[in-house]
Amino acid sequence: MTVLIIANKIIKVLTQIAERIKSSDKIVVFTGAGISKDSGIQTFRDADGLWKNFDPQKLATLDGFLKDPVMVWKWYISRIEKIKQAEPNMGHYFVSHIEKINKKTFVITQNIDGLHKKAGSKNVIELHGNVETVKCLKCSFKTEFERVDFSELPPRCSCGSYLRPDVVWFGEALPYESLTKAFNLAEIANLVITIGTSNLVYPAAEIPFIAKRKGSFIIEINPEKTVLTPYADIYLNNPNSDNYEKLISLLSTNEKKVS
Repeated sequence: MTVLIIANKIIKVLTQIAERIKSSDKIVVFTGAGISKDSGIQTFRDADGLWKNFDPQKLATLDGFLKDPVMVWKWYISRIEKIKQAEPNMGHYFVSHIEKINKKTFVITQNIDGLHKKAGSKNVIELHGNVETVKCLKCSFKTEFERVDFSELPPRCSCGSYLRPDVVWFGEALPYESLTKAFNLAEIANLVITIGTSNLVYPAAEIPFIAKRKGSFIIEINPEKTVLTPYADIYLNNPNSDNYEKLISLLSTNEKKVS
Protein backbone atom coordinates (compact mmCIF):
# COMPACT_ATOMS: atom_id res chain seq x y z
CA MET A 1 0.00 0.00 0.00
CA THR A 2 2.83 2.42 0.89
CA VAL A 3 4.55 1.77 -2.45
CA LEU A 4 1.28 2.46 -4.27
CA ILE A 5 0.75 5.73 -2.40
CA ILE A 6 4.29 6.88 -3.24
CA ALA A 7 3.84 5.89 -6.90
CA ASN A 8 0.56 7.82 -7.09
CA LYS A 9 2.20 10.88 -5.57
CA ILE A 10 5.00 10.76 -8.12
CA ILE A 11 2.54 10.43 -11.01
CA LYS A 12 0.63 13.41 -9.65
CA VAL A 13 3.82 15.52 -9.50
CA LEU A 14 4.91 14.41 -13.00
CA THR A 15 1.48 15.32 -14.36
CA GLN A 16 1.69 18.74 -12.73
CA ILE A 17 5.13 19.30 -14.28
CA ALA A 18 3.92 18.27 -17.75
CA GLU A 19 0.84 20.47 -17.52
CA ARG A 20 2.91 23.45 -16.43
CA ILE A 21 5.34 22.95 -19.33
CA LYS A 22 2.46 22.77 -21.83
CA SER A 23 0.86 25.94 -20.47
CA SER A 24 4.08 28.01 -20.47
CA ASP A 25 5.35 29.97 -23.44
CA LYS A 26 8.81 31.12 -22.28
CA ILE A 27 10.79 28.33 -20.65
CA VAL A 28 14.31 28.21 -19.26
CA VAL A 29 15.88 24.88 -18.31
CA PHE A 30 18.88 25.39 -16.03
CA THR A 31 21.10 22.32 -15.64
CA GLY A 32 24.14 21.23 -13.66
CA ALA A 33 26.39 18.20 -13.41
CA GLY A 34 23.68 16.00 -11.90
CA ILE A 35 21.80 15.66 -15.18
CA SER A 36 24.82 13.96 -16.78
CA LYS A 37 25.49 11.52 -13.95
CA ASP A 38 23.42 8.74 -15.59
CA SER A 39 25.60 9.16 -18.69
CA GLY A 40 28.61 8.07 -16.65
CA ILE A 41 30.05 11.54 -16.11
CA GLN A 42 31.07 12.22 -12.53
CA THR A 43 29.67 15.21 -10.71
CA PHE A 44 32.01 17.50 -8.78
CA ARG A 45 30.65 17.75 -5.25
CA ASP A 46 28.90 14.42 -4.61
CA ALA A 47 30.43 11.89 -2.22
CA ASP A 48 31.99 10.19 -5.26
CA GLY A 49 32.56 13.43 -7.19
CA LEU A 50 35.68 14.53 -9.03
CA TRP A 51 36.87 16.89 -6.32
CA LYS A 52 37.01 14.06 -3.79
CA ASN A 53 40.13 12.62 -5.43
CA PHE A 54 41.44 15.60 -7.41
CA ASP A 55 42.51 19.05 -6.29
CA PRO A 56 40.58 21.74 -8.20
CA GLN A 57 43.24 24.33 -7.31
CA LYS A 58 45.78 22.32 -9.27
CA LEU A 59 43.53 21.21 -12.13
CA ALA A 60 40.90 23.91 -12.56
CA THR A 61 42.63 27.24 -12.03
CA LEU A 62 44.88 29.34 -14.24
CA ASP A 63 47.60 29.33 -11.57
CA GLY A 64 47.49 25.53 -11.43
CA PHE A 65 47.77 25.33 -15.20
CA LEU A 66 50.72 27.72 -15.37
CA LYS A 67 52.54 25.80 -12.63
CA ASP A 68 52.11 22.41 -14.31
CA PRO A 69 50.42 22.56 -17.74
CA VAL A 70 51.53 19.01 -18.56
CA MET A 71 49.74 17.54 -15.54
CA VAL A 72 46.60 19.57 -16.24
CA TRP A 73 46.52 18.53 -19.90
CA LYS A 74 47.01 14.86 -19.06
CA TRP A 75 44.03 15.07 -16.71
CA TYR A 76 41.85 16.87 -19.25
CA ILE A 77 42.78 14.54 -22.10
CA SER A 78 41.72 11.59 -19.96
CA ARG A 79 38.47 13.31 -19.01
CA ILE A 80 37.70 14.39 -22.56
CA GLU A 81 38.11 10.81 -23.79
CA LYS A 82 35.54 9.65 -21.22
CA ILE A 83 33.13 12.44 -22.12
CA LYS A 84 33.41 11.67 -25.84
CA GLN A 85 32.26 8.12 -25.13
CA ALA A 86 29.25 9.29 -23.11
CA GLU A 87 25.75 9.32 -24.57
CA PRO A 88 22.81 11.51 -23.54
CA ASN A 89 20.45 9.98 -20.99
CA MET A 90 16.69 10.36 -20.62
CA GLY A 91 17.15 13.60 -18.70
CA HIS A 92 18.80 15.19 -21.72
CA TYR A 93 16.11 13.81 -24.03
CA PHE A 94 13.38 15.14 -21.72
CA VAL A 95 14.94 18.60 -22.02
CA SER A 96 15.23 18.39 -25.82
CA HIS A 97 11.59 17.22 -26.01
CA ILE A 98 10.48 20.39 -24.22
CA GLU A 99 12.09 22.39 -27.02
CA LYS A 100 10.36 20.25 -29.63
CA ILE A 101 6.95 21.34 -28.35
CA ASN A 102 8.02 24.86 -27.40
CA LYS A 103 10.54 26.66 -29.60
CA LYS A 104 10.86 29.41 -26.98
CA THR A 105 12.72 27.02 -24.68
CA PHE A 106 16.33 27.81 -23.81
CA VAL A 107 18.78 25.51 -22.04
CA ILE A 108 21.29 27.24 -19.78
CA THR A 109 23.86 24.74 -18.62
CA GLN A 110 26.85 24.75 -16.32
CA ASN A 111 28.03 21.53 -17.99
CA ILE A 112 30.91 21.33 -20.45
CA ASP A 113 30.07 17.88 -21.87
CA GLY A 114 27.96 18.93 -24.88
CA LEU A 115 25.32 16.27 -24.16
CA HIS A 116 22.38 18.65 -24.45
CA LYS A 117 23.29 19.40 -28.06
CA LYS A 118 23.96 15.73 -28.67
CA ALA A 119 20.43 14.97 -27.45
CA GLY A 120 18.96 17.44 -29.92
CA SER A 121 18.61 20.70 -27.97
CA LYS A 122 19.28 23.69 -30.23
CA ASN A 123 18.97 26.74 -27.98
CA VAL A 124 21.83 25.97 -25.60
CA ILE A 125 23.92 28.44 -23.62
CA GLU A 126 27.07 26.78 -22.23
CA LEU A 127 28.02 29.09 -19.38
CA HIS A 128 31.22 27.25 -18.48
CA GLY A 129 32.43 26.50 -22.00
CA ASN A 130 32.87 23.16 -23.73
CA VAL A 131 35.58 20.62 -23.05
CA GLU A 132 35.87 19.69 -26.73
CA THR A 133 37.34 23.06 -27.73
CA VAL A 134 40.65 24.66 -26.83
CA LYS A 135 41.87 28.24 -26.90
CA CYS A 136 45.13 30.17 -26.74
CA LEU A 137 46.24 31.80 -23.50
CA LYS A 138 47.35 34.94 -25.32
CA CYS A 139 45.64 35.45 -28.69
CA SER A 140 42.03 34.89 -29.82
CA PHE A 141 42.72 31.52 -31.47
CA LYS A 142 40.21 28.72 -30.81
CA THR A 143 39.90 25.29 -32.35
CA GLU A 144 38.42 21.84 -31.79
CA PHE A 145 40.15 19.40 -29.47
CA GLU A 146 40.40 16.90 -32.33
CA ARG A 147 42.52 19.30 -34.41
CA VAL A 148 45.23 19.72 -31.79
CA ASP A 149 48.53 17.82 -31.88
CA PHE A 150 49.05 16.39 -28.41
CA SER A 151 52.23 14.48 -29.28
CA GLU A 152 54.07 17.05 -27.15
CA LEU A 153 52.60 18.54 -24.00
CA PRO A 154 51.57 21.20 -23.44
CA PRO A 155 50.30 21.96 -26.96
CA ARG A 156 51.13 25.40 -28.30
CA CYS A 157 49.40 27.95 -30.49
CA SER A 158 51.08 29.22 -33.68
CA CYS A 159 51.77 32.43 -31.73
CA GLY A 160 53.97 30.42 -29.37
CA SER A 161 51.74 30.53 -26.29
CA TYR A 162 50.13 27.55 -24.56
CA LEU A 163 46.77 26.19 -25.63
CA ARG A 164 44.35 25.48 -22.77
CA PRO A 165 40.90 23.88 -22.44
CA ASP A 166 38.15 26.30 -23.43
CA VAL A 167 36.37 26.04 -20.08
CA VAL A 168 35.83 28.45 -17.21
CA TRP A 169 38.13 27.70 -14.30
CA PHE A 170 37.79 28.76 -10.67
CA GLY A 171 38.54 32.45 -10.29
CA GLU A 172 37.63 33.25 -13.90
CA ALA A 173 34.62 35.25 -15.04
CA LEU A 174 31.86 33.63 -17.05
CA PRO A 175 31.61 34.83 -20.66
CA TYR A 176 29.89 38.21 -20.47
CA GLU A 177 27.66 37.71 -23.51
CA SER A 178 26.45 34.27 -22.42
CA LEU A 179 25.81 35.32 -18.82
CA THR A 180 23.97 38.48 -19.88
CA LYS A 181 21.76 36.49 -22.24
CA ALA A 182 21.06 33.93 -19.50
CA PHE A 183 20.07 36.64 -17.01
CA ASN A 184 17.85 38.33 -19.61
CA LEU A 185 16.10 35.04 -20.37
CA ALA A 186 15.54 34.44 -16.65
CA GLU A 187 13.87 37.83 -16.35
CA ILE A 188 11.24 37.08 -19.01
CA ALA A 189 10.71 33.35 -18.42
CA ASN A 190 7.38 32.27 -16.97
CA LEU A 191 8.75 28.81 -16.18
CA VAL A 192 12.22 27.81 -15.00
CA ILE A 193 13.14 24.15 -14.54
CA THR A 194 16.38 23.40 -12.70
CA ILE A 195 17.83 19.91 -13.06
CA GLY A 196 20.85 18.40 -11.32
CA THR A 197 22.36 21.58 -9.94
CA SER A 198 23.38 22.37 -6.38
CA ASN A 199 22.54 26.04 -6.96
CA LEU A 200 25.75 26.96 -5.16
CA VAL A 201 28.06 28.16 -7.95
CA TYR A 202 27.61 31.87 -8.57
CA PRO A 203 26.89 33.89 -10.59
CA ALA A 204 25.07 31.12 -12.50
CA ALA A 205 23.12 30.07 -9.39
CA GLU A 206 21.40 33.45 -9.44
CA ILE A 207 19.40 32.47 -12.57
CA PRO A 208 16.40 30.75 -10.89
CA PHE A 209 16.27 33.44 -8.20
CA ILE A 210 16.13 36.20 -10.82
CA ALA A 211 13.22 34.37 -12.41
CA LYS A 212 11.48 33.86 -9.07
CA ARG A 213 11.69 37.55 -8.24
CA LYS A 214 10.05 38.28 -11.60
CA GLY A 215 7.15 35.94 -10.79
CA SER A 216 8.27 32.86 -12.70
CA PHE A 217 7.04 29.39 -11.75
CA ILE A 218 9.98 27.29 -10.51
CA ILE A 219 10.36 23.52 -10.84
CA GLU A 220 13.36 21.90 -9.17
CA ILE A 221 14.44 18.37 -10.11
CA ASN A 222 17.27 17.15 -7.89
CA PRO A 223 17.87 14.11 -5.64
CA GLU A 224 18.77 16.37 -2.71
CA LYS A 225 17.25 19.60 -1.51
CA THR A 226 19.19 22.80 -2.18
CA VAL A 227 19.00 26.47 -1.21
CA LEU A 228 16.45 26.84 -4.02
CA THR A 229 14.04 24.18 -2.73
CA PRO A 230 12.10 26.44 -0.31
CA TYR A 231 11.34 28.76 -3.25
CA ALA A 232 10.40 26.05 -5.76
CA ASP A 233 6.73 25.66 -6.66
CA ILE A 234 7.28 21.97 -7.48
CA TYR A 235 10.13 19.82 -6.19
CA LEU A 236 10.85 16.36 -7.67
CA ASN A 237 13.50 14.45 -5.73
CA ASN A 238 13.69 11.30 -7.83
CA PRO A 239 15.08 12.12 -11.27
CA ASN A 240 15.48 8.76 -13.00
CA SER A 241 15.01 7.31 -16.48
CA ASP A 242 11.52 6.00 -15.74
CA ASN A 243 10.27 9.38 -14.54
CA TYR A 244 11.84 11.23 -17.46
CA GLU A 245 10.22 8.74 -19.86
CA LYS A 246 6.86 9.31 -18.16
CA LEU A 247 7.31 13.06 -18.50
CA ILE A 248 8.07 12.73 -22.21
CA SER A 249 4.97 10.55 -22.60
CA LEU A 250 2.81 13.05 -20.71
CA LEU A 251 4.17 15.90 -22.84
CA SER A 252 3.45 13.94 -26.02
CA THR A 253 -0.21 13.48 -25.07
CA ASN A 254 -2.30 16.20 -26.68
CA GLU A 255 0.83 18.33 -26.91
CA LYS A 256 0.36 22.02 -27.36
CA LYS A 257 3.12 23.33 -29.62
CA VAL A 258 4.44 26.86 -29.18
CA SER A 259 6.41 28.27 -32.09
